[in-house]
Amino acid sequence: MGQKVNPFGFRLGILYKASSIWFAPKRDYQKFVLQDIKLKKFIFHRLALAGIVSVGVERSINTIHVIIEAARPGVVIGRGGANLEMLKKEVEAFLKNIGVSNTVKLALDVKEVKNPDLSAKLVGERISEQLIKRYPHRRAISQAHERVMAAGAKGIKIQISGRIGGAEIGRQEKYAIGSIPTQTLRSDIDYAEVKSLTRSGYVGIKVWIYKGEATL
Repeated sequence: MGQKVNPFGFRLGILYKASSIWFAPKRDYQKFVLQDIKLKKFIFHRLALAGIVSVGVERSINTIHVIIEAARPGVVIGRGGANLEMLKKEVEAFLKNIGVSNTVKLALDVKEVKNPDLSAKLVGERISEQLIKRYPHRRAISQAHERVMAAGAKGIKIQISGRIGGAEIGRQEKYAIGSIPTQTLRSDIDYAEVKSLTRSGYVGIKVWIYKGEATL
């Protein structure tokens, strides 16, 4: 089972909590889910240069609390909080466009990712950028392995699939170092899927980073 499902979903409620935390009556549930998806896509697109790892949404009766985890929080906050104020206004306008009530207040919270080399999403995005620039894929993956293991990970697995290196026939390649116990529920595994739009077409990148055992 651990080999076939998203490691985050497999451990949801055991090791990890959901990225959206709220309660809604049955008639509002679908609306709130769609609003959360649109809001997260908007923030990821708007703050593409800030190295966003995750966006959490917590709702109460009159407040939407958005928690942004970024590798470069300075880009989000700006000098004297100027960028954060601008972002807040843009998000408030976006929320009105997607049907959120005017009475609901917005609270933004920015947190720094302490070790970007242990974030699967950031590792995948770095490899994606290198593939777009036609950097040799084996060298890019080897360098990612070295950085992640030096940062204190117990293991890393990277899988790329598609027209690797501009080949005419698509293929899949896996590279792993250390251990990745995907079946063990107490394993703290960070996972991400990233698309790389190369000149030959899309190359899919999957990254698993094993950080050690966590307390259940």
